[in-house]
Amino acid sequence: GIDLDHNKFKKTVRKEPESNNVYIRLLVKLYRFLARRTESPFNKVILKRLFMSRRHRAPLSLARIVRKMKSYDSNKVTVVVGTVTNDVRLLNVPKLKICALHVTEGARERILKAGGEIITFDQLALRAPKGQNTVLLQGPRHAREAQKHFGPAPGVPHSHAKPYVRSKGRKFEKARGRRRNCGYRA
Repeated sequence: GIDLDHNKFKKTVRKEPESNNVYIRLLVKLYRFLARRTESPFNKVILKRLFMSRRHRAPLSLARIVRKMKSYDSNKVTVVVGTVTNDVRLLNVPKLKICALHVTEGARERILKAGGEIITFDQLALRAPKGQNTVLLQGPRHAREAQKHFGPAPGVPHSHAKPYVRSKGRKFEKARGRRRNCGYRA
């Protein structure tokens, strides 16, 4: 038979967080138990998101939470495995119940002032061990600036990738291939 080179077979799926943060590791212990002992898919999703890198735990603004929660009744708990940030464009904050890994100072102040509540994941595990009456939300992962440069190369037909340009002026990558009167427009 063929002797395969086993040192190349690295499984890339995460089984534990890369982070050494004690609090995240304690939450992983808790949700690993809940995911195993309850048949609820909610706990499995929370566990998987606790393993994720910070890049995949994108921050979520208060405005987006308010917009998403409009269609639900007010006694549901919004669950975010990541950071909840303030949004100055939002004028009035309704009463919200939020469970998140981290809430910025500005957001915390506004939520509590509106009579809302902020809980941690260990409190959520006691309140809703199967994720009853919760809405699980996620920040926009593709909102990172780096994401705008990904995809087919800029200049290729039907590509919307943003070029890495030194400066955004008339003289910088704005002529051939960008205007009909200079050769063609891609």
